[in-house]
Amino acid sequence: MPEAVPEPDFDVASLRKWMVSELGSGITIDSVEKFPGGQSNPTYRVDTSEGAMVLRRKPFGKLLPSAHAVEREYRLIDALHPTPVPVARPIALCEDAEVIGAPFYLMEMVQGRTFWAGALPDCDPAERGAIYREMIEALASLHAVDPEQVGLGDYGAPGNYFARQVGRWTKQYRAAQTDDIPEVERLIEWLPATLPQQDRVSIIHGDYRIDNMIFAPDRPEILALIDWELSTLGDPLADFAYLAMNWAMPHGERGAQLGGLDLPALGIPTLEEATEHYCSLTGRSSVPDLNWFFAYNLFRLVGIIQGIKKRAIEGNASSANAEAAAARIVPLAQQACAFADRARI
Repeated sequence: MPEAVPEPDFDVASLRKWMVSELGSGITIDSVEKFPGGQSNPTYRVDTSEGAMVLRRKPFGKLLPSAHAVEREYRLIDALHPTPVPVARPIALCEDAEVIGAPFYLMEMVQGRTFWAGALPDCDPAERGAIYREMIEALASLHAVDPEQVGLGDYGAPGNYFARQVGRWTKQYRAAQTDDIPEVERLIEWLPATLPQQDRVSIIHGDYRIDNMIFAPDRPEILALIDWELSTLGDPLADFAYLAMNWAMPHGERGAQLGGLDLPALGIPTLEEATEHYCSLTGRSSVPDLNWFFAYNLFRLVGIIQGIKKRAIEGNASSANAEAAAARIVPLAQQACAFADRARI
């Protein structure tokens, strides 16, 4: 996780009172520090007499329907913790907004490495390859979990996942819309008319990327997958395509994108190699053309950032970078349309 900085913005005494009632009368809070950045659910390090914990809460104020569902996040990690999927140990959930101003949950603080750049500049080629294989293997492990067996059979609605998601993000975008963007309007029309067929259902992370993973300090092992806000049941290709999009997008200094890099020299698998590894682990012979999925993923990102922009206008965004993020909406919509033009449907 990123380095924490002091910035508690809720009543710590009220938190401690609740923790005493939930976790035991002897517990004390030494410090609360808010992690910088982040546009969804504000996250804090809470150092206690029982060890370091992480608190994730909903943003304060009025929220879009179905957004920031920390209760769902907690239910998911509680169900996955006994499985081979690496998640932090859940500690407690508080659905009473009166305690600190918004519902929240506590989980263990997992110490390790977070990588922000997909090129992994601080690693050698052998470790880079191992890290990417670990990412694909953890994803396959998640997709192998039977939702019914872990009590998550009702975690997502039935029917075509992408039909639901396109409808959801269209509604989210409309609820937060501030401008008329022709490229977004084109995607809203094109995506539901070109939906891929779904043949599998699994637990979906929804935001499967390298900076949502905590790796062991001394080896290429994922200790915890984090930020499950967008998780649901659906087509596992949603997660794989979201990860695969990093190979299709141009490389940047800090982002996960790999486009244009000399991957063999870096030790990073090519998209073809990554796809083959995922298919071998999940029993697939191949994956369909990914351009439709890339267009959809960028459309969803447009919906997320439009929500950030709306909250910034209302003075309720969780990061000072919200305005800069909002400036990405039109370029992302344009990139999504470019993928739509290349999609074989």
